[in-house]
Amino acid sequence: MPLIQITGVGDYLTLDQKQEIIRKVTDAVVSVEGEGLRPVTWVTIADIQAGAWGVGDNPVTADDLRAMAATPSA
Repeated sequence: MPLIQITGVGDYLTLDQKQEIIRKVTDAVVSVEGEGLRPVTWVTIADIQAGAWGVGDNPVTADDLRAMAATPSA
């Protein structure tokens, strides 16, 4: 029974976005392991308080992530 745990910065994703991630991650697992595992594939999304998450020595907030998402990659 697959268990996929996703951790992210709180207040960044909406409930609808989280539900979409759950569906798409489940679809990805099923595409590899077979349709029979869909009913027993668990996906959890846990939020860490904004500012209590850091990359390097820099705290990350939901606003930081929104700015990153809006910036086209090189």
